[in-house]
Amino acid sequence: MYQWRKFEFFEEKSAGRGGGGGSAAAVPAEITGRVTCCSGGRGRVAVGCDDGTVGLLDRGFRLSYGFQAYASSVLFLQQLKQRNVLVTIGDDDQSSSQSSAICLKVFDLDKVQEEGSSTTTPFCVQILRVFTDQFSQAKITSFMVLEEAPPILLIVIGLDNGFIYCIKGDIARERITRFKLQVEAASDGSTSLPITGLGFRVEGQAHQLFSVTPGSVTLFSLHVQPPRRQTLDQIGCQTNAVAMSDRMDLIIGRPEAVYFYEVNGRGPCWAFDGEKKFVGWFRGYLLCIIEDERTQKSTLNVYDLKNRLIAHSMPVGDVSHLVCEWGYIILVMADKKILCIGEKDMESKLDMLFKKNLYTVAINLVQSQQADPASTAEVLRKYGDHLYGKQEYDEAMSQYIHTIGHLEPSYVIQKFLDAKRIYNLTNYLEKLHDRGLASKDHTTLLLNCYTKLKDVEKLNHFIKDEDGVGEIKFDVETAIRVCRAAGYHEHAMFVAKKAGRHELYLKILLEDLGRYDEALQYISGLEANQAGLTVKEYGKILVEHRPAETVEILLRLCTDVGDPTTRRGSNSMHLLMIPSPMDFVNIFVHSPQYLMEFLENYIKAVTDSPAQTEIHNTLLELYISNDLSFPSLSQENESENQYIKETKGKETANGYRSGIKEKGSLGKEDPKIAKNIVDRRRKGLALLKSAWTSEMEDPLYDVDLALILCNTNAFKDGLLFLYEKLKLYKEVISCYKQAHDHQGLIACCKKLGDSSQGGDPSLWGDLLKYFGELGEDCSKEVKEVLTYIEKEDAVPPIVVLQTLSKNPCLTLSVVKDYIARKLEQESKLIEDNRKSIDKYQGETELMKREIEDLKTNAKVFQLSKCSACTFTLDLPAVHFMCMHSFHLRCLGDNEKECPECAPEYRSVMEAKQKLEQNARDHDLFFRQLRGSKDGFSVIADYFSKGIVSKTTVPPENGR
Repeated sequence: MYQWRKFEFFEEKSAGRGGGGGSAAAVPAEITGRVTCCSGGRGRVAVGCDDGTVGLLDRGFRLSYGFQAYASSVLFLQQLKQRNVLVTIGDDDQSSSQSSAICLKVFDLDKVQEEGSSTTTPFCVQILRVFTDQFSQAKITSFMVLEEAPPILLIVIGLDNGFIYCIKGDIARERITRFKLQVEAASDGSTSLPITGLGFRVEGQAHQLFSVTPGSVTLFSLHVQPPRRQTLDQIGCQTNAVAMSDRMDLIIGRPEAVYFYEVNGRGPCWAFDGEKKFVGWFRGYLLCIIEDERTQKSTLNVYDLKNRLIAHSMPVGDVSHLVCEWGYIILVMADKKILCIGEKDMESKLDMLFKKNLYTVAINLVQSQQADPASTAEVLRKYGDHLYGKQEYDEAMSQYIHTIGHLEPSYVIQKFLDAKRIYNLTNYLEKLHDRGLASKDHTTLLLNCYTKLKDVEKLNHFIKDEDGVGEIKFDVETAIRVCRAAGYHEHAMFVAKKAGRHELYLKILLEDLGRYDEALQYISGLEANQAGLTVKEYGKILVEHRPAETVEILLRLCTDVGDPTTRRGSNSMHLLMIPSPMDFVNIFVHSPQYLMEFLENYIKAVTDSPAQTEIHNTLLELYISNDLSFPSLSQENESENQYIKETKGKETANGYRSGIKEKGSLGKEDPKIAKNIVDRRRKGLALLKSAWTSEMEDPLYDVDLALILCNTNAFKDGLLFLYEKLKLYKEVISCYKQAHDHQGLIACCKKLGDSSQGGDPSLWGDLLKYFGELGEDCSKEVKEVLTYIEKEDAVPPIVVLQTLSKNPCLTLSVVKDYIARKLEQESKLIEDNRKSIDKYQGETELMKREIEDLKTNAKVFQLSKCSACTFTLDLPAVHFMCMHSFHLRCLGDNEKECPECAPEYRSVMEAKQKLEQNARDHDLFFRQLRGSKDGFSVIADYFSKGIVSKTTVPPENGR
């Protein structure tokens, strides 16, 4: 037979610890009667006595107060849990025999009289007669109260005749219903057996009542009408051997065993020999006071049924009542002594078990008593340490695994770092990851364990658990790093793909495996933004090994090819979300020719890119630069590639890069490279022109950058185009001068020096000066230039002679015809000027004579009619020296000037004032002087109008 281990998990508590102060406890002396019933609840113990008094004891077993409840004796009492109410049954012992003396009373303990006195009497809210005409009198053997929903109570009273009287309702207001239940008669046909125990089972709205007799166990379902009866067993027990567990199972104690009953019948049975004087339930423990048949001595046993151990065992005397209150087991003896037994704290119990190395019992104990997880983990750790010390590593690890989440993992890991125990360590680390508590270091350690063990199956299970479904239980970067280091690239790729770490997936494909086509296919399947990010990071490698395919992917990303919802050429928000080609320029650092191809295809597909200026700038640099390398060609001829590298970056003395020399040398060394340079420059010139047409106000590229590129790389055609667009005509002429291109110079001046087309005629002067300082025979070119100078009258003849005289290689015959024509023109002009002078002198002499005549001779006015109204002129009349006469009335207020001549005179005066004002505007004079081809004519004009020679003397101090 299984022997239950005995432990001392309980200890006797003194009355002082209970709150009293003395070492021994007893029923207070104020209670003189024999204790007939007890009840705990709401921090007090109520005792009923055979003299009809009720006493309420505090935690120190002192009498709080007592009162006379009945005239004769108190039979049963119970304190309610939800309200401070005491329900009692007792004998009032009335002299009249017509009615029963057994009464049920309800006392409200919150309503008392003479508070603080030991004779305080609570208010009795109701008194009911237990027995009536319908409910015949019998001996009461058991009593119980159920609080359904305050103030509704269900009171059940067991009788010795096998009946159960039930009272339900609001007792205080006497709104009650009474009914009775009958247990079956004894099977042998004798009289009914008494009710020895009752118990309530409540599940939601279902109320069930267990009833026990010495020969049966019956269950009544009170939630159905009429109540349904069900016999659970044909055995029973005596009084005080009935209790209810915390799971609402009925417990009965018989001499051979203790039985548990559920609603469906008998449950577990525990074989404990001896007469069960009392049975109780306390905090998951079974309490039994067992009387030995041979010695007639009683023993209190506290059973831990879950762990199959006796938590406490001690001899006791004659126990009259068993009550649980304040966390203690309280035994009231027949001699009124009180024995108080309390449970030891968990630490004390565990220390007791640890000293005996009973770790399994300790674990079961903390688990059964629902201790906090940290305490449980500590017990498991100590058990694991014990097993580890005995070198039972597998069993120790099984205990350590249960501590995950509470015990620091490093405590366990350092114990199993030895190579011989790597299997245990692997198991622990796996569990740590399953719980989601692993750190990066734990992941690293576990993967290293797998790789050292070469356990591919477990590695697959760890990496590819649940076929890739669910959240990853480890640090992704750590797992990838370890798998890559150990050569498990496929596992690393699986983790990266499952975690959505596309950059890590591609890193493995490209750097470790070199599977470039697969990488490109993977990028093609990504969402656009993610694909753009990955290409930025790994584009250099892709361009190096798969340039054409990479360019194709970039074009799809940047032009949104294949998306019918996007219409290129529209300024939509979607266009702004598409990656810019300039984001990917850096990946072509070693393959500029593919960058050129990429940008060319892009500008063909997209005409309104927000980054079009940057794109055109980049293309211009690629087209115009002399030192662009071509890896495809260098693979065919390694020496050519070496030559290009050697010639990169060289500078000439005049500040130009070695574009011209390099171009010439490359043309001799390799016609292919020279042809490529020519083709690129042809594209560059075309781009310069197409991106800055005559209709455009501003170009689609940076003009300053374009000028620097053309100048640095000695790209003459590009410079000429830009200078011409910028109207920098002198710089255009300078380019032809440096190239010693005489025909180009003349053609350029024809185009840019035509004033009728908005050109600059002064260019002819610069061109003439160039030929004058050339120092070589250029008679043909000079004659052609003189023809256009004469036509445009761009340079005075004297300047022409002075300029050309500086060239010793030119003879007089070059300018002979030009000078003859100019002299003839000048002679004719002089003759015309003389005629004009004679004419003006004659007119001036005539005006002087008229003025003199007006000053010296009388003037005869012969007009007979008014010049204004044409009526006969009568007095008063006004005559003007201009020979106009007017009536005074026709002149009005303006009688000082002739109305007929005043407008002409006024216009002359205004012109004079304007000329005087212009004479004071020196800026206007110099602007006209600088803007005129013949400055002398401007000065002569000012003199002719008298606005230069006229001197105005300001008045002195107001004189």
